[in-house]
Amino acid sequence: MSRKYKILDQTKLYFISFAVVNWIDLFIRNEYRNILLDSLMFCQKKKGLEVFAWCIMTSHMHLIIGTQGNPMEDILRDFKSFTSRNLRIAIEENSTESRKEWLVKMMYEVGLTNRNNRGFQLWQQHNHPIELATNEMIVQRLQYIHFNPVKAGFVSDPEDYLYSSARDYAGEPGLVKIILLD
Repeated sequence: MSRKYKILDQTKLYFISFAVVNWIDLFIRNEYRNILLDSLMFCQKKKGLEVFAWCIMTSHMHLIIGTQGNPMEDILRDFKSFTSRNLRIAIEENSTESRKEWLVKMMYEVGLTNRNNRGFQLWQQHNHPIELATNEMIVQRLQYIHFNPVKAGFVSDPEDYLYSSARDYAGEPGLVKIILLD
């Protein structure tokens, strides 16, 4: 892997994106999105994760993050591992999940082809961290994150999307406590 895709400086902000294997639209159910939110808030409280922006889309998540605690790559590893286990359980135990067999089958098939797993893989392996070295980069990624639901046709205005920090930047309370960027 190229060094440009590693977190080299823990004092910097990073734009991170990660997706469900095969870009499966998993996060169409509140109970699945809530697992991500709960884990994100846990990482803030217990691991020193600083969240400056976030957005959960149907198949992926975007973040602008920093840290005042554990290294970001460790936090992300733990976040993805925890959410993968808990989402698998939630899918398997969800009696109303019409796609249950297909979802589990797809994730086991991908997991079996990856020697880093034990037969199940929910998240794609990479996070593609991008160090936000300039204010211009920060503004560009912040707008990208917040306009993602608009571009997807979910809402007309970024702040109308509940599963995003755009609400916070519009002066409305969001679901996750964030640090506002100037």
